[in-house]
Amino acid sequence: MSSSVQLFKHQSYRDLKQQCVRHKQLFEDPEFPAEDNSLFYSRSPPGRVEWKRPKELCEDPQLIVDGISAHDLHQGKLGNCWFVAACSCLAIKDKLWKKVIVNFKKQEWNRKKPEAYAGIFHFRFWCLGDWTEVVIDDRLPTMNGELIYCHSNVKNEFWSALLEKAYAKLFGSYEALNGGNTGDAMVDFSGAVTEHLDLTRGKYREDVIEQTKLFEDLLKVHNRGGLISCSIQLVSSADMEAVTDMGLVKGHAYSVTAVKKLQLGQRSLCSSKSEKLFMIRMRNPWGNREWRGAWCDESEEWNRVSQSERKRIGLTVANDGEFWMTFEDWCKNFNTVDIGRIINTSYFSIHKTWEKKLMRGAWSRNSDPLLNRSGGCFNNKVTFLQNPQYVFDIKKAEDKAVISLQQKDQRIFRKEGKGDNFIIGFEIFKVELNREYRIHKLQMQEKVATSTYTNVRMVFLKKVLPQGRYVIIPTTFQPGIVSEFVLRLFTDVPSELRELDLDQPEMTCWSRLCGYPQRITQIMVHKVEGLQQRDQSGGRNPYLIIKCEKQKVRSPAQKKTSSAVFDMKAVFLRKNKNQPIVIQVWDKKTLCDQLLGQVLLAGSPSDPKELQTLQLLDKDGQPAREQPGRITVKVISSDDLTEL
Repeated sequence: MSSSVQLFKHQSYRDLKQQCVRHKQLFEDPEFPAEDNSLFYSRSPPGRVEWKRPKELCEDPQLIVDGISAHDLHQGKLGNCWFVAACSCLAIKDKLWKKVIVNFKKQEWNRKKPEAYAGIFHFRFWCLGDWTEVVIDDRLPTMNGELIYCHSNVKNEFWSALLEKAYAKLFGSYEALNGGNTGDAMVDFSGAVTEHLDLTRGKYREDVIEQTKLFEDLLKVHNRGGLISCSIQLVSSADMEAVTDMGLVKGHAYSVTAVKKLQLGQRSLCSSKSEKLFMIRMRNPWGNREWRGAWCDESEEWNRVSQSERKRIGLTVANDGEFWMTFEDWCKNFNTVDIGRIINTSYFSIHKTWEKKLMRGAWSRNSDPLLNRSGGCFNNKVTFLQNPQYVFDIKKAEDKAVISLQQKDQRIFRKEGKGDNFIIGFEIFKVELNREYRIHKLQMQEKVATSTYTNVRMVFLKKVLPQGRYVIIPTTFQPGIVSEFVLRLFTDVPSELRELDLDQPEMTCWSRLCGYPQRITQIMVHKVEGLQQRDQSGGRNPYLIIKCEKQKVRSPAQKKTSSAVFDMKAVFLRKNKNQPIVIQVWDKKTLCDQLLGQVLLAGSPSDPKELQTLQLLDKDGQPAREQPGRITVKVISSDDLTEL
């Protein structure tokens, strides 16, 4: 077993199975016993429940019959359509379900060696950054000889019922699965990064361009192994499971099982052009109740499609809960969609490869402000910066960052009367290029992005960021919340995401001998202007170097300009506050860079809150004659290092 796989309840499948085979007995799970409290925590079963093993329900039980299909799943007497919809998405992705139903061939019933069967199974779920293995016995809840909950349309196939039991064990009971978010289950099955879209807030219903962008995005996600689900959000509780005129169920999760461009009519031998229609295929976890609008199973629209094209897209005409819709109708009838993106981090791939960083963290309470890590959202001005802080670098001129923040699932606490997700989100600030310590005061830091704050398990954000250093601050909405979380960052080039642990430099014997910082100074160089052109080919290629004592920070170079906006920030911990800070302007050349001039800042500025316009000086501190120019600087200084 991989060392990265965690054992739920410390139960080892291999050890338990060997023990059962050796003693010739079937496994009975003490951690999830065949009792009523494994079913419900707030009420009693609706009737007499009998826990039966598959062998007691049919003569030839099998884990999987003729492969896995989305049609294998039928929701039982439990409000977990969100889970069943996610299972339907999982069933059509071979690479994913084989990670969840681990070593499925070795778990299968062996007719030739019945003595090797021990009534034990194991499944894996992605829980807060780790694959977690859950062991169960094969006793399933039944009434009148029939499975109560999720079951297959083939009587002797049990993978869906056993998977559901393992998932129920993970959260304490079957009742804990009543109501949920399909996106959460998709993450648990794959480790995907989920994005939740509200189709009513965008222009997806009326704007063809926005519809096309969304369709192409979903097509890419589906083709690259991602998972997609959607639903019709409720306006009131009275709408729960109400059926629309077109046969769709409100407050009910549907799985997306295909996204296709459908070719209409026959393609001409003389031309490759043909009319194409954006289509999407859905599945109702109930295994019935289908869309009754255009392009439903028996509609006349399918007469416009050739037999070969119908075969290519896998069209079936049956009351099996699966149906096609045009993407336009889909956008008009459904209003929420969960997109589970499998972000490619493999270097051996024809698709874009992302660099991934994962950080595990926690919001925790402490009476000491320097140790407290649960400060609440940005509205809580006094405590906000007490939250965990993570720094990362964008090293390209600009890079698309994909960020997800996932809190620990609270579902397991439903037995205690809790179990609701906390409202979470995060802020991103552009900070000094050399920032290595926690932010204690927002002075020069620029807020560049804010995620949605909502009570879902995972918050997602895509943002194109210019080159520089950034700090992510994940928060709960209210201060004082205690919970764990996982922060994931995907970029094109390595971001070196890491936590800022220290508030200020540590006091050591060496720092006492060599001098401990006495002052903090923050510098922002806004722009440099008035640079003479090198020749007729264009302006200079300026970049900045800021020096303070033995510290040095360099900016990226800009190309062919006489007036460059840098907005470059740096922070310096100074042992000698009288030693000047030097800001140099260089011209980048192929062989040897040229110093254009420098500014020396000594002592405290008269008004540190204002931008200062200073003349460039030469190496001797005299006004630079050959390359005159002006530099705009903002300086904030303090003797209190806690304002870092």
